[in-house]
Amino acid sequence: MPGLGDADARILIVGLAPAAHGGNRTGRVFTGDRSGDVLFAALHRAGFASQPTSDSVTDGLRLDGAYIAAVNRSAPPGNRPTPEERDACLPYLVREIEALELVRTIVALGAYAWDGALRALATLGHRAVGGRPVFGHRSEAQVGPYRLLGCFHPSQQNTFTGRLTPAMLDDVLARAGELASERAGGSMAS
Repeated sequence: MPGLGDADARILIVGLAPAAHGGNRTGRVFTGDRSGDVLFAALHRAGFASQPTSDSVTDGLRLDGAYIAAVNRSAPPGNRPTPEERDACLPYLVREIEALELVRTIVALGAYAWDGALRALATLGHRAVGGRPVFGHRSEAQVGPYRLLGCFHPSQQNTFTGRLTPAMLDDVLARAGELASERAGGSMAS
């Protein structure tokens, strides 16, 4: 499943995979599931999404300055992708990064997305400054010309337990906006 968003995005948001009852069902990543409800509400608050919800590919959602992709392109059984699935899907993420010429800020939603983003960037010849960075919420790493930000995934497991709150997600998106604006030399949604 391809990503969605602004072709002139300066921020790339990477998730694990389309959810079985969300993106896999609707045909658009993070659409029609609870993780997407949390993510799109935050993107709307930050000024990157035209509306706070997305339940179908025809709902009118538009992203401005942001693009959303996934490491895996289909819902993995048990939400646990194998290394073989990840490796088979990785070239799609690599091509999306190449096509998004203005992106220099990447938000990884969870450790799996963090690892996938690092693998995709390594395929493009970019390495992290100071060795392989470890994922954590609000972690930052310089990888070639890209700044990689870590954010807990907006899954029910994380949002229902308070591991990820709306304020925490807003904070990461605000930081991503700051970085994208700095790298663009001007203003952006924040």
